[in-house]
Amino acid sequence: MRLGHHTDVWRISFPQPLRLRNVFRMFDLKTYLETRRKSVETGLELHMPAETIRPAVLHKAMRYSVMAGGKRLRPILCMAACEAVGGTPEQALLPGLALEILHTYTLIHDDLPCMDDDDLRRGRPTSHVVFGEANALLAGDALLTLAFEWLARSQAPAPYPSNQLALELAEASGSQGVIGGQVEDLSAEGQVANADLVDYIHRHKTAALIRASVRMGGISGAASPAALDALTRYGECAGLAFQIADDILNVTSTPGQLGKPVGNDAELKKLTYIAVHGLEASRTRANALIEEAVQAIRSLPGDPTPLVALAEYTVKRAT
Repeated sequence: MRLGHHTDVWRISFPQPLRLRNVFRMFDLKTYLETRRKSVETGLELHMPAETIRPAVLHKAMRYSVMAGGKRLRPILCMAACEAVGGTPEQALLPGLALEILHTYTLIHDDLPCMDDDDLRRGRPTSHVVFGEANALLAGDALLTLAFEWLARSQAPAPYPSNQLALELAEASGSQGVIGGQVEDLSAEGQVANADLVDYIHRHKTAALIRASVRMGGISGAASPAALDALTRYGECAGLAFQIADDILNVTSTPGQLGKPVGNDAELKKLTYIAVHGLEASRTRANALIEEAVQAIRSLPGDPTPLVALAEYTVKRAT
């Protein structure tokens, strides 16, 4: 599928000894993202409860946030990781959908008045502004539960235990993952700049789910232990770089560009990478992490090109 004259074409340079058909190749990232995004949104439309099913207000609220667009980065990473170990995107689609709705639940709760109290998400009013705080809270709860319902229908292939996909997401999203990172993020507001604490927050609140995305994709494609280790390192580095890039964009972008408030990190005195290390050091660190992520997947048995391009996209949007 082509997107017309405005399609972005990326030239990706792969370090040796990456075994690909060509060391230098053209990769059309925009078309790849658009194709995968459409697959994700078709899947979400198919599997999400209809707005007409009681309780209608709950299902409307769930769909309002899930179908609001966004990059669909986590399910796309999941499918790309499956391809990188020799699998197909279809093998990782349902786990990817579970990742997306769990991520959406975290955004709904993150926007609540008791958390960041944001009124704009993906370019439109947040869930609690439209449906009220109680319904927004319950919509997030329902999405969290639905994510694990979908994973209960997604058995991991051998050599993994059948419940491995659910275990991966549970570990990434619980008290030692996303929720733990959110707790530390809230308690850190107004504190003196602390490198160890900001690293903990970023690795748990953001990188944990990116790491789970590529691990779940690898598992869906029956990755070898060595390939899964490589994807794990990629996810850790790319996930941390993604959050650093978000910190940069919060300082350098506009609400129109991001579809959400900007500058609020400083207003809330949040502990960000920029608050600790400064803008230029943050850019340098994000680029170094992406290089490490790319090096980690140089020997995967499938095609790692999409993962490389996605990693580079992470920092190019903020540098």
